[in-house]
Parts: sequence; structure tokens; C-alpha cells
Amino acid sequence: MTKNILLAVSGSISAYKAADLSHQLTKLGYNVSVLMTKAAAQFITPLTLQVLSKNPVHLDVMKEDDSQVINHIELAKKADLFLLAPASANTIAHLAHGFADNMVTSVALALPPKVPKLFAPAMNTKMYDNPATQHNMNMLKQFGYEEIEPRSSLLACGDVGRGALADLDSIIQKIEASL
Repeated sequence: MTKNILLAVSGSISAYKAADLSHQLTKLGYNVSVLMTKAAAQFITPLTLQVLSKNPVHLDVMKEDDSQVINHIELAKKADLFLLAPASANTIAHLAHGFADNMVTSVALALPPKVPKLFAPAMNTKMYDNPATQHNMNMLKQFGYEEIEPRSSLLACGDVGRGALADLDSIIQKIEASL
């Protein structure tokens, strides 16, 4: 039976890596549905992710194509795994505090408790190490999320340190272990 992965993409320069990730997961036989924040769509187009995932991309929580179905609830019900990659500090904060103001956070809050939830942070080192971000990530872990830790690397801003999105192979290994 094909496993359904919800790939939630938030606003980080690493959003472009979601294209390769969705493509690799699709090649491995997973059904990948992509959710995006509006900030993520500033970094990579939904069309790119739609073509590579072979599924519509969900960007607007208020867009309902079928009057008989509440889109974000149905997506959550069908999920075998939820992955937020890249996970921006903003989206992590929204999830930690229960905001449901976009497609990513609305679906995440509607997930059944048994669904594995992963997040792969990608942000500047100072943002990652900020006590508020660390607090928010600890809250997510208390809610059952597992972190796929970022790498130390030269970051897009020119700083060197922890905050680069984990290697895609590491992310895929964590997905497979969680399923």
C-alpha cells in the first residue's frame, strides 16, 4: 500500500530543496502531497513542486475545490507522515503556539495523533540558537514532533554555523524509519 507523505514547505531559502526531496520521495513510491506557506512560494513556485510530486500543491487554506470536503481536514486524515522541511523559525513558532493561519499549520493541527510528525529546521544560526526558537522546538517535541537536526555549514547569509537544512539522504532515512 502506498504511503501518503505530507511535505510542508515553509519560508526559508532551503525551500528549493523541497523540489528534489519531493521528486526523490515520489521515485521511492511514496504519494507526496505538498503544502506551502505563502512565504515558501516566494522562494520556489508551487508549479515546480506540483510537477515533481505529481500532485496539486496546497497553498491557500481557504481554497476548497469540493464543497463536500474540507481540504485541510481530508489531507490530515489521509496522511501517513507529516514532514515540515524546511521548517522556518516562524512556522515552528506558529505550530508551537497552535496558530492555524495557513495551509501548513491548519493541516498540522488537524493530524490524527498516530501520524508521525517530523520537522527539519533551516535558518540562520543565531535564529536557530535563539532561546525563543529553542523553546518553540522543545514544545513541538512535547507535542510528538521529531527534529531532523540541521547541519553546520556556510549559510546563505554568509554566516558559518548550525542551521543548514539536513542532507536529503538523512531526511529520507528518518522518514523511512518513522514509517
